[in-house]
Amino acid sequence: MRTTTRLRALVQRPETVFLMEAHDGLSARIAAEAGFEGLWASGLTMSASFGVRDNNELAWSQVVEHVGFMADAAGSVPILVDGDTGYGNFNNMRRLVRKLEQVGAAGVTIEDKLFPKTNSFLRSERQPLADVEEFCGKIKAGKDSQGDPDFVVVARVEALIAGWGLAEAMRRAEAYQLAGADAILIHSRQSSAAEIFAFLDAWAGRAPVVLVPTKYWRTPTEEFRARGVSVVVWANHLLRAGISAMQDTARRVRADASLLDVEPQVAPLQEVFRLQGDEELEEAERRYLPVARRAALSAVVLAAGAGADFAGLTARVPKAMLKVQGRPILSRLLDDLAHFGCRDVTVVRGYRSEAVEAPGAHFVENAQFAETGEAHSLALAESAIVPGALVAFGDIVVKRHIIQALLEEAGDGITLSVDSALAGHDQPERVRSSRPDAGRFSFDPVRLEAIGDGVTPAASHGAWIGLLHLGADGATWLREAIAEARADGALATAPLWSLLARVLARGRPVTVVYTRGGWVNVNNLTDLIDASGL
Repeated sequence: MRTTTRLRALVQRPETVFLMEAHDGLSARIAAEAGFEGLWASGLTMSASFGVRDNNELAWSQVVEHVGFMADAAGSVPILVDGDTGYGNFNNMRRLVRKLEQVGAAGVTIEDKLFPKTNSFLRSERQPLADVEEFCGKIKAGKDSQGDPDFVVVARVEALIAGWGLAEAMRRAEAYQLAGADAILIHSRQSSAAEIFAFLDAWAGRAPVVLVPTKYWRTPTEEFRARGVSVVVWANHLLRAGISAMQDTARRVRADASLLDVEPQVAPLQEVFRLQGDEELEEAERRYLPVARRAALSAVVLAAGAGADFAGLTARVPKAMLKVQGRPILSRLLDDLAHFGCRDVTVVRGYRSEAVEAPGAHFVENAQFAETGEAHSLALAESAIVPGALVAFGDIVVKRHIIQALLEEAGDGITLSVDSALAGHDQPERVRSSRPDAGRFSFDPVRLEAIGDGVTPAASHGAWIGLLHLGADGATWLREAIAEARADGALATAPLWSLLARVLARGRPVTVVYTRGGWVNVNNLTDLIDASGL
């Protein structure tokens, strides 16, 4: 059932219906979860949530957008929108109705005051009312503009608010009903419901009536039911409750300079996440995202090497801790990875391990760094070779767009970042692919065909930069390659690319993502200087 149909059924139901105020998506979801059959998108409380006055200071387009978020959060619970005066003349009313329908509102209430309006409880006796004939035209324009026949238009009579008396309230209500209003909202600023009851007696049930008992809140609910009131709106109480709670919390935190007494009294963060719909997103990720992309991003960084061609700069620190633009290479790399959500990092260190600093990282020690190679270092961190892991050399400086491109193309297998600008060059990690770099916007995937010593410089399509991503299958394949190298005795001194060669030999697909420059593998002083330009 459409929310418009639900609201129309509620308005026309013989029993009294209660609508709860909401002013944003969060309050809409809270009210819906509390069991309310309908919601009231209050102009007062929406304005207040933006920190502005209820004087049409909030633009109609902002209201419509805000209501869209509320409708999404409320789900199947219909929303009746406080549309103030319709934000102008009949033409503004037509556009308002169409836009509210588009964002999922079930109905709108408009009041017979002049635009811009002032809240009914502020200087109400000085608020001019709209011309009856003009307001009837606005109602007709709204009804003629609705695309959904069940969309509800409620006419709000302000004659009692303005002090014009019962006779004028009746005259206006009758005219608005004849103009096509689906219900009449009669409003009062009196603390007693006497004038409201007088209107109800005179009205005699000729059309549904909506009440907002903000001022006459002491009136027993049974009185409304007994008089056949169709809808009662609790118009501003979630916002007011929130204000009191926020003011108290702010005062206590300011006075105590501590959260010790406040934290146990406020909603836990998990409840915020629940109300935001995190569980639904998690389920959607399981349904729609490839395993590699939904896995938590982690990293293994190989930083055990010393570095010999730095004119003494590595006498006390490994090359991963040399500074580029005032920051250690390793720190810069980890910051770049963290930018993409990578928080779980394992660093394999060896030479001058006490000098390797990476706050929050897990460390694995390669005590045999002088006699072993990259594959051995990676094998020491085998427990961190998991789906979603990045593997990187600890001495590379990269621009972030390279990491982003790698992650965008990452799948279930293994994905390498390859610099096609080095095609034909004599590089240790030479790569031959299924095709050379044809530009970023080629849609067919590029597959790795060979890597390392098995590729001649002339036949290479580029060089691997020392950065790769592992999907669910890729993590398994790399662990299998480590086990194979360990079994045949090659693991200790093997370069990392040799493990990738073993993966290829088993017929596993490895994807290549091309880049052109934007990185430096810091192996000597010249590289260190070049890296400063990134």
